[in-house]
Amino acid sequence: MSRKNQSLIILVGLVLASCGGGNTHTPAGKDSAEATATTTTETSSQVPESTFPDKVLWGDTHLHTSWSADAGSAGTAVGPEDAVRFAMGEAIKSNSGQVAKIQRPLDWFCVTDHSDAMGLITGIIGGDPELMKDPIIKQWHDDINSGDQKRASRASMDMIKRQSTKTLPAAAMDPKYAQSVWEKSNAIMEKYYKPGIFTTFIAYEWTSNYNGGDNLHRNIIYRGNAKEANQVTPYTTFQSDDPESLWKWMDAYEKKTGGKLLAIPHNGNLSNGLMFAQTTLSGKPLTKEYALERQKWEVLYEVTQVKGTSETHPSLSPTDEFSNFEIWDRGNLILQPKKPGDFKAEYIREGLKSGLKLEQQLGVNPYKYGMAGGTDDHTGIASSEEDNFFGKFKASEPNKDRWSENAMNFDGRIVKGWELGAAGWTGVWATANTREAIWDAMKRKETYASTGPRMTVRFFGGYDYSAADMGNPNWAEAAYGKGVPMGGDLAIAPAGKAPSFLVMAAKDPMGANLDRVQIIKGWVDAKGNKQEKVYEVVWGDTDKRKLNAKGKLPAVGNTVNLETATVENSIGDPELSTVWTDPDFNAALPAFYYVRVLEIPTPRWTAFDAVKYKIKMSKDVPMTLQERAYTSPIWYTPKK
Repeated sequence: MSRKNQSLIILVGLVLASCGGGNTHTPAGKDSAEATATTTTETSSQVPESTFPDKVLWGDTHLHTSWSADAGSAGTAVGPEDAVRFAMGEAIKSNSGQVAKIQRPLDWFCVTDHSDAMGLITGIIGGDPELMKDPIIKQWHDDINSGDQKRASRASMDMIKRQSTKTLPAAAMDPKYAQSVWEKSNAIMEKYYKPGIFTTFIAYEWTSNYNGGDNLHRNIIYRGNAKEANQVTPYTTFQSDDPESLWKWMDAYEKKTGGKLLAIPHNGNLSNGLMFAQTTLSGKPLTKEYALERQKWEVLYEVTQVKGTSETHPSLSPTDEFSNFEIWDRGNLILQPKKPGDFKAEYIREGLKSGLKLEQQLGVNPYKYGMAGGTDDHTGIASSEEDNFFGKFKASEPNKDRWSENAMNFDGRIVKGWELGAAGWTGVWATANTREAIWDAMKRKETYASTGPRMTVRFFGGYDYSAADMGNPNWAEAAYGKGVPMGGDLAIAPAGKAPSFLVMAAKDPMGANLDRVQIIKGWVDAKGNKQEKVYEVVWGDTDKRKLNAKGKLPAVGNTVNLETATVENSIGDPELSTVWTDPDFNAALPAFYYVRVLEIPTPRWTAFDAVKYKIKMSKDVPMTLQERAYTSPIWYTPKK
């Protein structure tokens, strides 16, 4: 079987699938301060479902609007309703007065405003008389409304610090706002939910900043509707900043309402060694009970977003030539420096390996995560398009200086604007575009993360796949019958057999060709040591590129023209597929496998800005990148 599958049927099927729900509707709705819940013309139960997950649906799990205190205080005016309208493909007015419009609508969407003081910022900005009685809040009001960006930024940073250190004024923690704001937000999500066409999820972000800035945030995604969600006010860090307390709240919510929840941990690169720690937050040893709770409530992990990517780090994967991608590694949320060893508990590949080892000790894997991506933009504008990037805050919306300005400044610890990344999305393999079908796909981890492009990626594991499977017009449906998809668990290996993996990837129909497809394997060896290996399984331009004796593949090349911020699709391939069998399989050792798909080099958002504004950036600014996708793993657990 050729490494380059030329099957037109498969290629067309993959490209059509990458169009997801096919949003061709024209969304209705105008800006408003509030929305009232409306009944959709079609309920979820009326939407036909396919017999197997046959469509990839694209969405954002992490987006903040003006109702989040740190966003509103930094000048964000776009509220939840406009945020949804943007995601649906409608043009809106950005925070800096520019027209903002996504190039392709999303299929589903989450607004995840911070539950801590949700909506309170509107009262602070507006000068609510009761709030103005507190001198700290009054100072915030004066700074934000001063017209001085530095003063406004100072107020925003002070809010973050006080929230993380539990020193907010009592008035800012008054729960009287919380329930009414929550109900207004949920009404907006109901108004724009169009089953079968566009899905909105009720959601929020729980914002634990332990030790004053160690980021342990979680995005809480609801399966149900507003009537159910309105019964319980969202959990806040005013109550606790320990994830174990959040899980108890989630359990109580489900018991009271009959609903279902899941939590997606924030990109772990800002946790300063806490995300995949070997102890609980209180310093106690991990237990089987802890592992069961974490695995139950947290099924997906945010591997990429505007504040960097946390797949792996060069110091953790020194032989992985693609490990140094959009790395943020200087500190926590307020840039407090890291301690030696912190990286080992911050990146998902190492976390997955730690999970395998902990399972041998505890009997349960606490870090059994699938992959997700979100923007974490604080503009109300979900922008993961390099040539249409609207930044993280109002100050980093398109302008000629945003690359060099301070995107974040904590007491002189600075992140420059060019360090922001235009990422990411979550692709979900679902049977229908409804809350239930998409949420259920998330729960079973049949998801993958993209740094922006909407590549179509399929990944199955089993013991009976062969090259012949790839020529079958009904290959995807057949693949479910012979194995498990991304997010699944392999059966115990039959005697003398190693697992084989069916991998198929197609380029974003509007994007660049593919460079290669890799399978990353992690395992625990017979001595109890954690191991990893990157396998090149299929790549483009096979007539020109061959693996060398060490298994290394030559670079695909670079066709980016920085003078015009364009790329030629004259290298790489539009579609790559193969069946790969693990040559190093040991049935006695636990392992996981996930796919990483890389595009050919393309212009980064900084390159588009350089051309648009006719500016020359400093040499340390990256101008190209290789966009990528990461699938949820497939796990192998040996007999105990």
